[in-house]
Amino acid sequence: MQIPNYQSLLRFSDEKMAKVNLYESAKMFADLYCLKPGQEQKVHMHEREDKIYFVLEGRPTAIVGEVESHLEAGESCVAPAGEPHGVRNDTEENAVLLVFMAPHPKPPTV
Repeated sequence: MQIPNYQSLLRFSDEKMAKVNLYESAKMFADLYCLKPGQEQKVHMHEREDKIYFVLEGRPTAIVGEVESHLEAGESCVAPAGEPHGVRNDTEENAVLLVFMAPHPKPPTV
């Protein structure tokens, strides 16, 4: 399966962070998170799932546990299961992250 160039899939919303699904299976998913300046994914937690935030564009701040990491394009961080995590865009430019999560918290029905 080939995924198209991510830039052709970007979608931003004035209201809140936009999620664009790239791939989904019973085991995992991959999304694009598109954040305009001032937008965030509120800090939350998953008991069983690990998440990876990989920055494609912009300079978002990732929060994992008590640590805030200011990330640049090409950098990433991991939120292990059971750790509070989220991401926010405190800059004046858009941010785009490639996000992987496994195992899938709510596998799609087939």
